[in-house]
Amino acid sequence: ANIMESQNNDRISELSDQVARLKGLTLDIGNEVSEQNNLLDGMGDSFGNVGDMLTGSLARMGIMLERGGAKHMCYLVAFVVFVMVFLYWLVR
Repeated sequence: ANIMESQNNDRISELSDQVARLKGLTLDIGNEVSEQNNLLDGMGDSFGNVGDMLTGSLARMGIMLERGGAKHMCYLVAFVVFVMVFLYWLVR
């Protein structure tokens, strides 16, 4: 009976160690999830700011077109195409 009680105590100790490891692991996972959520929230805010900037830029371009800036828009499009071709050529 004493031997069985000793074995049971050993197994209880092993289980207790495993539970402690699992608890530590779940706490680490919880901390990582919180950090990732904070990072994603920050990225969402940044993307929102970029969207606002693009909206403002498009509004300014629309105003420029309304004021007769079609010639300037053609120059802008040609410049952007040139830059894209140049960057493609550099990367290739």
